[in-house]
Amino acid sequence: MTDSVYEGYQSPFSERYASPAMQGLFSQAHRARLFRRLWHILAQSERELGLNITQEQVEELGLHTEDVDFEVIAGYEKQLRHDVMAHLKAYAALCPKAAPIIHLGATSCYVTDNADVLIMRDALSLIRQRLAGVARALANQADKHKALPVLAFTHFQPAQPTTLGKRLCLYLQDVLSDLREAEHALTNLRPLGSKGATGTQASFLELFEGDHEKVRQLDLLAARKMGFDGPVSVSGQTYSRKMDFQVLSVLSGIAQSAHKFSNDLRLMQHLKEVEEPFEVAQVGSSAMPYKRNPMRAERMAALARHLITNLGNAAHTAANQWLERTLDDSANRRLSLSEGFLAADGLLTLYENVAKGLVVYPKMMEARLLAELPFMATENILMRAVKRGGNRQVLHERIREHAMAAGKLIKEEGRPNDLLFRIAQDPAFGLTEDELLSMLDPRDYIGRAREQVEEYLQGEAGEQLKALASIPGLEADINI
Repeated sequence: MTDSVYEGYQSPFSERYASPAMQGLFSQAHRARLFRRLWHILAQSERELGLNITQEQVEELGLHTEDVDFEVIAGYEKQLRHDVMAHLKAYAALCPKAAPIIHLGATSCYVTDNADVLIMRDALSLIRQRLAGVARALANQADKHKALPVLAFTHFQPAQPTTLGKRLCLYLQDVLSDLREAEHALTNLRPLGSKGATGTQASFLELFEGDHEKVRQLDLLAARKMGFDGPVSVSGQTYSRKMDFQVLSVLSGIAQSAHKFSNDLRLMQHLKEVEEPFEVAQVGSSAMPYKRNPMRAERMAALARHLITNLGNAAHTAANQWLERTLDDSANRRLSLSEGFLAADGLLTLYENVAKGLVVYPKMMEARLLAELPFMATENILMRAVKRGGNRQVLHERIREHAMAAGKLIKEEGRPNDLLFRIAQDPAFGLTEDELLSMLDPRDYIGRAREQVEEYLQGEAGEQLKALASIPGLEADINI
C-alpha cells in the first residue's frame, strides 16, 4: 500500500537538503505564530500609548499566540479568499474579548512584512552559524596542509606549485567575506513597523486623534518589541523590496563561493589528489562499481546554481513594484525567500561536511609534481649551468629543444618525462643526473605559500575566526 504522503509533490528542500531548523523557520506554523505575536505586540503598544485597550484583552491575545488550528484557518480562507483575514478570524475566535481590537489600524502587510523580516533575521543568524562552521573547517584543513606541495594550475594547465593549505585559504577567504556580508545584512535589517495602508500612518493618526508623536512612538515601540532598534524610516504599504534583494545577494555570494569550491574539488578528485568523504557502503555508480563520484560536490554545484539564479527573482520583484503596492510580488516571494534560505542551508551543510572530511593523497600530488617539475626547474637549471661558464642564450635554446622533444614523447607516446635525462646527456650543461634530481624538491618551488598560510591564519583570518569563537556549531550531517 502506498503511503499518501508520496502521492503529492514534496519539496526536495524538505525531503533531502535543508535542516529541520531552517525548515522550521519557514513553516506555516512558525509564520502563523509570528502573525499572532505581531498582533499581540501591536495591541500592547497601542495600549501603552493610551488607546482604549484593556490589559485583559492584551493578556487574552498573549494566551493564544501558539494555539493555531490550520483546519479552522483553511476553512476561513476558502470562504474569504484572503490568507491574513483567515488567520485574523481564527485568532479572534479564540480571543472574544480582544476580537474588537485585533489588527487595529493595521493593514495585512503589518503582519506579513514584519513576519518576513523576523524570519529572515533568524534565517540569516542560522546561515551565519553555518558559515562559521565552514570557515573553521577550512581553517583547520589549511593549517594541517599548509606545507603540502601540490601542482597549481592556471587555465587548468600545469603552473608553478603551491600548497594545498594555500589553496584552501583561497576558499576560506571567500567564506569569511560572505560572513562579513551576512553580518552586514543582519545589522541593516529593519522591520516595516506600523505604517498603514499606503505608508502614511493615516489610520493610526486617526486612532490617536491627530497626535503625531504618539503615532511615531507606536512605530518605534512596535519595532523594538520585535527586537530591532527601529523600523524602516519610510515605506509604501510594504517595505522596499530592495531589502529582499540585498539579503538574497548575500545568499548568492555564498553560492558563488561554494560553487567555486565544489568545482575545484571535482577537478582535484579527477586528478586523484583530493576526494570528498566516501562512506563504506556508498555506491558511486549503478553501472560501474569501482567509481567514487563526487556526489556531494556535485550537489553543492546544483544547489549553488539554483541559488545564484534565484537572485534574479528578487531583482525583478524590486524593479516591478507599482507605486505604493502591487501584489505580483506575493507568490514569487513565497518561493524566492524560503527556497533561497533552504538552498543556502543545505549548501552550507554540504560544504562543512566535505571540508571537514577531505581525503588527501600526498603521494599522488608528489607524483604529478615530479612529472611536471623538470619543465619548471629549467630556469634554475639554466642559471646553474651559466654559473659554470655556459652561454645563457645557447643553453636556453638547448633547453627549449629538449623540452619540446620530451613533451612530444609524453603526449604522443605516453612516456615518462625524460627531460632531465636529456639535459644530463648534453655536455653543454655540464650537470650530472644526480645534480639535476637534487633540484627537484617540490618545497623549493612553492614560494611563500606556507608562510602566507601561517600569516593569514594568524592575522586577518585569525582575528575574524576569534570573533566567531562564541558562535555555536551546527550538525553538518547530510540526509541522502
